[in-house]
Amino acid sequence: MPYRILLKNCAFFARHGVHDEEEFLGQRFFVDAELTVDPGDALALDSIDKTVDYGVAFQEIERIVTGKRRFLIEALAREVALALSAKFPQIAHARITIRKPNAPVPGVLDYVEVTVDHDARG
Repeated sequence: MPYRILLKNCAFFARHGVHDEEEFLGQRFFVDAELTVDPGDALALDSIDKTVDYGVAFQEIERIVTGKRRFLIEALAREVALALSAKFPQIAHARITIRKPNAPVPGVLDYVEVTVDHDARG
């Protein structure tokens, strides 16, 4: 029976976006990673080595979000989903949500949010 790991509202300072000002100024981005995990025998053995280490998962998200600039946060979310699925073969499905609070839109809003779903098993 699969189970879920949820890393909620991970915050990072980065420089993603289409506009030059977004790269120059940067801003905070918030990431949720909802991971559906095939338990194998990890739960019965109580083994961190056989499941998704969420500390390592957080570091992987941080590496990607604070790394190379992306014009689209959709592309950024996809990259996070693919990287986590590659690093942890126990992940059957990854849903990555990225929030951008200071999106350059002509109006008032709390944030722009995108979600990318990745089925790691094909």
